[in-house]
Amino acid sequence: MGYKIKSKIWIESNGQILLGEGRVSLLKAIDETGSLNKAAKQLKMSYKKAWGLIDDVNSRAEKSVVTKNIGGKSGGGTVLTPYGKTLIQTYEEINENCWKYLDSQIKGSDFG
Repeated sequence: MGYKIKSKIWIESNGQILLGEGRVSLLKAIDETGSLNKAAKQLKMSYKKAWGLIDDVNSRAEKSVVTKNIGGKSGGGTVLTPYGKTLIQTYEEINENCWKYLDSQIKGSDFG
């Protein structure tokens, strides 16, 4: 029987959540779909909730993580900024390193 430590990682800014698993999933879905509306549907989330999460991230981050393009002939859309992509990558590296550390801790314990 193998044991695993489970933990959720999030990053705060001034005591408020900046990034966590759900927000990163939403940002990644925006990057894939090019649309906040499509990303929300993909994640089975209301547009209002998705917009609130993205607005929170944008207001708490040092720079904008997404930009909205106003509709026109080809329609509008939402795209990740280079800074947004960097935040996702950094969050995922931190998360991966935490999991590796936790795995190493349980292997060296009485549970391992």
